[in-house]
Amino acid sequence: MKIDIEERLLHFKQPAGTSRGVYTERRIWLLRASDCSAVGTGECAPLPDLSCDALLPEQYVKVLRGYCDEVERTGQLPFDALRDYPSMLFGLETALYTLHSTLFDTPFTRGEVGIPINGLVWMGTYEEMSRRIEQKLAQGFHCVKLKIGAINFDDELALLKQIRQRFGPSDVELRVDANGAFAPDEALGKLEQLSHYALHSIEQPIRAGQWEQMAELCRQSPLPIALDEELIGINAPDRKRELLDTICPAYIILKPSLHGGMAGCREWIAEAHDRAIGSWITSALESNVGLNAIAQFCSDVYGEQITMPQGLGTGQLFTDNIDMGLEIRGDKLWRVKNCALSIKH
Repeated sequence: MKIDIEERLLHFKQPAGTSRGVYTERRIWLLRASDCSAVGTGECAPLPDLSCDALLPEQYVKVLRGYCDEVERTGQLPFDALRDYPSMLFGLETALYTLHSTLFDTPFTRGEVGIPINGLVWMGTYEEMSRRIEQKLAQGFHCVKLKIGAINFDDELALLKQIRQRFGPSDVELRVDANGAFAPDEALGKLEQLSHYALHSIEQPIRAGQWEQMAELCRQSPLPIALDEELIGINAPDRKRELLDTICPAYIILKPSLHGGMAGCREWIAEAHDRAIGSWITSALESNVGLNAIAQFCSDVYGEQITMPQGLGTGQLFTDNIDMGLEIRGDKLWRVKNCALSIKH
């Protein structure tokens, strides 16, 4: 077996604003595992200043090459050694598992059903966000997720009010993602104001690493709290259990590139299930190569009757994305064909 690596730089159609800054481009590494009869593809996509394995590009590719060489020699995936390199683990998992077959055989992968997804509204000015909300509603989304925390909080409340004046909770589900933007001493008051708009949940209201403050917030919050960034870097099983037992969130949100690859996400889901904690899966600004794998993984984890909207709508963000046969129809993601990926030599 041979594994080739290609670095690519993707460009956003429009700047993607988060509370951590604005993205205009995205660096990824594509893997192509091949033997005499088959080819498997994967994507390694660490997020700068967020992923626990977000090294400088030259360092990242050196470490990645080392693990690729080990897999070439042994034919095995060194899962425990890769726990602290989740984006590399995810890329290698996908490349190896697709070497001789599709990643998973499910109704979604066969193109028989679609996966419900949320419509994602990126941060921007009040006018920009209002326009994006209208676009998502016009496209038929029944679940809309707003990135908040970067503009005036009263303006963000006004956007939610604008939706709720037209659509009740049974018509449109609203989620918000603060990306850790609230200060601990102001978070509860803001959650109380947000709760007036019948939100499904809020992601990561305060920054990660403040377990006691987050636990207290989960106990007092009028809104269900979902953890996202909080899970990054928590890779050992005992630490996963400790985090869930300490904070007791309503939900965890899993991104294979950030949270331990597919194997690590399965650990999180099993531990959460034992504690009656819900979960859903999202992409993390991967190209369609990664998104295709994440969607297939999602369909395997949650079965053919997925009712909770997943966060898999980022495939249309780039001007130079890679065709992997994914298509959004209404508020569902469909897989319509299997595309081969060309890796430069």
